Amino acid sequence: MRPPAPARRTTLPTLACDRPPGGRRRSGRGPTPHDASDSRPSAGTPRRTWTAAVGPGVTVVKPGDRVAYAGGPPGSYSEARLVPAHILVPIPAGVDDTSAAAVMLKGMTAQYLICRTYPVRAGEAVLFHAAAGGVGLIACQWLKALGATVIGTVGSDAKAAVACAHGCDHVIVSTKEGVAKRVKEITGGAGVPVVYDSVGKDTFLSSLDCLRPLGLMVSFGNSSGKVTPFDLGILAQKGSLYLTRPTLATYTATRADLEATARDVFDVIREGRVKVEVRHTYPLREAAQVHRDLEGCKTVGSVVMLP
Repeated sequence: MRPPAPARRTTLPTLACDRPPGGRRRSGRGPTPHDASDSRPSAGTPRRTWTAAVGPGVTVVKPGDRVAYAGGPPGSYSEARLVPAHILVPIPAGVDDTSAAAVMLKGMTAQYLICRTYPVRAGEAVLFHAAAGGVGLIACQWLKALGATVIGTVGSDAKAAVACAHGCDHVIVSTKEGVAKRVKEITGGAGVPVVYDSVGKDTFLSSLDCLRPLGLMVSFGNSSGKVTPFDLGILAQKGSLYLTRPTLATYTATRADLEATARDVFDVIREGRVKVEVRHTYPLREAAQVHRDLEGCKTVGSVVMLP
């Protein structure tokens, strides 16, 4: 299959096949999406595109469809590529291309965390670390729409203002305040039923101190480094706590789960419950600088590279 010249479109073409080509992604420090146990800053996996052609037996997309994906084989910086059709999700009307690119990975991560790993209910208080990050800005808005009391952590006063504007009822600047102490103050000493932690090593133990008895620690990233081995008995000592280390790959392993997860994300965007703000755009030729800025924590929210 040969794609038309990509210069004719503002997005880059994809060729859909029914079986994935081989290969592994290299993102500097993180693994491939198929064994994604590390969520350190990376770029280049989520993409919005259009389908130039499909192979025999492909039914989930058709030529000309606007599609998006998160994960899959390497190559999202290419002008045209062959991808397995089962990872592609059609972009519905009412969601623009840039929003789809920005929200695919982060939005689906937020969805499985707050709707499936721990289904948050109205009236519950929850703690979300890195509230001004790409996942955090989406998740905190979504949590607020669900009726939760949202406690977010950030690293600076500037990011605190951003988090407040995106659903956080309480913002803790972790460089100035003790997180566990403030969470207990906010909750009247009770603690929260769930902590969502993408920071990893630097926040893991203090996150446990934020939980109420029988609470759930959701460790879904390692931006500060991997959590070091610890005595499992700590979970008993701190109130018979639960611990999970989920990944998006597991929660979207079947086509039905992928479609349902993406549908929830697109629905909250179209309904206005979640606003997608792309605060940083770069030309694709500056991909190396994007990675440097992500590693240096110089970005807030979503980053999109444009062809």
